[in-house]
Amino acid sequence: MAEVPFKCIECNKEAYELHRDYSNGILKITICESCKKTVDKYIEYDPVIILIDAILCKIQAFRHILFNTKINIHWKLCVFCLLCEAYLRWSQLQGGEQSSDPADIIRYTKEWDFYSMFGLAAMELGVFCASVLAFLWLRERLRGEELQLCLLLKALLLSSYGKVLLIPAVIWEHDYSPLCFKLIRLFVLTSNTQAIRVILNCSRRLSLLAVIIGLVLETGVTYISQQLHWTS
Repeated sequence: MAEVPFKCIECNKEAYELHRDYSNGILKITICESCKKTVDKYIEYDPVIILIDAILCKIQAFRHILFNTKINIHWKLCVFCLLCEAYLRWSQLQGGEQSSDPADIIRYTKEWDFYSMFGLAAMELGVFCASVLAFLWLRERLRGEELQLCLLLKALLLSSYGKVLLIPAVIWEHDYSPLCFKLIRLFVLTSNTQAIRVILNCSRRLSLLAVIIGLVLETGVTYISQQLHWTS
């Protein structure tokens, strides 16, 4: 049986095409046989509009990105987000050490603290993703269904794009920066929840439960690593 390459962004039903190309460059947008709506209206939209709808966590935008496009930048985006998070932690660590020697700025760039922060951020992300995947895989296995682990992992990594906002938050440092960081974290978790809903076509309660389990285990790893750092 041939694999169905696309999905309707409105009802999540499978579709074989997004548009039909007629002669003389005439394109006709495909209508979903189930909901009688356009299979994917975003193929006519500007990427900026799609990005705005994704930021607003619209499920249609998430379906367009995850099912109807060939975006393979999730690993690059993951590394970039980890660098952003590592820089944030490293800057906070260096901010607590006051020095009047200008040469310290050069010395700081050569320290290994940044790499340790990058490793910690990567470990936390790994624990979060592994926890979410393990929970959902076990649930689907008990129901006798298969889980597309690679697609779900890709969705989790792509939906973590909000971490990029950590860089301007650090550059425009303000008294409200801690609150800003918490709001960014909340936005990322919300995007993760929406991405899980899109991939599994499940309820908001299940996706939220999976994210909470991942967050709890990630927080536990962070606490243990901090305790080991303080005792060393």
